[in-house]
Amino acid sequence: MLETMKPGEIEKRSFEIITELLGDTKLDPIQAPVIKRVIHTTADFSYVENLVFSDHAVEKGLEALKNGCDIVTDTQMAKAGINKTILARLGGQVHCFMSDPEVAAEAKERGITRAVVSMEHAARLEKPCIFAIGNAPTALISLQEQILAGKLNPALIIGVPVGFVNVVESKEMILPLDVPYIVARGRKGGSNVAAAICNALLYQILR
Repeated sequence: MLETMKPGEIEKRSFEIITELLGDTKLDPIQAPVIKRVIHTTADFSYVENLVFSDHAVEKGLEALKNGCDIVTDTQMAKAGINKTILARLGGQVHCFMSDPEVAAEAKERGITRAVVSMEHAARLEKPCIFAIGNAPTALISLQEQILAGKLNPALIIGVPVGFVNVVESKEMILPLDVPYIVARGRKGGSNVAAAICNALLYQILR
């Protein structure tokens, strides 16, 4: 039987259903809002197992956002999905350099992906940044290289690219790093998941 409800009630009811379907599954209470919002976005309960968090990753992400950090994404889709109104109220903004003409020109000249060049450009931003990567494994590889070289210290890495080529490997490269991270191990992820994780953090601060 179809449920009749107002638009504002749909999300609330969706989260109630998610909680019901999780049953006896125990989630870390700090991580639960992130995991549930990803499930809400994807209808995929495997993220209960796939999402891995470094120690205090959620707390560190929340602290960074409260202090007005920016967010860098690797797709315009992820940028579009992040709640920029809340982020702006906290003093931050979202950057995506993938469509910048100078990024495309430099990538072509060097024979590398635009994602790599985008991350190099992002490393020059003066503010602390959360990196939300939902599409390009080479973005994660670039972040790893810059972190090991001492050129970058992200406030948080959200590593959730989706696909088949270098996806699994690029995510695993983030796990040994001494930086906060939320990573979806395996092949699953996407720009919608990256945005959902960002929003899960933002909604814990303001709504």
